[in-house]
Amino acid sequence: MRFLLVLLACAWLTSCATITPSECKSAYDTGFRDAIYGLQRQDGIWMPLCEKQGAQLELAEYGRGWQEGKYERDRRTVHGGVD
Repeated sequence: MRFLLVLLACAWLTSCATITPSECKSAYDTGFRDAIYGLQRQDGIWMPLCEKQGAQLELAEYGRGWQEGKYERDRRTVHGGVD
């Protein structure tokens, strides 16, 4: 039962994901934001949403921003543990 609730919560949260065209164009900042909040790469979610809005997510820029955001999050976290 608990697994089902978690699965439904994840599906609901994913369906609510939104991104603006300006966030699509500033892929580095979007990637950095995702990583600093402790999220895994979200490019698989953002790319189709950007395409629906007629924008393109630059995957290389998103990846670079995400990697640098992850480094920054790890640096801020004591001994690489959870906040």
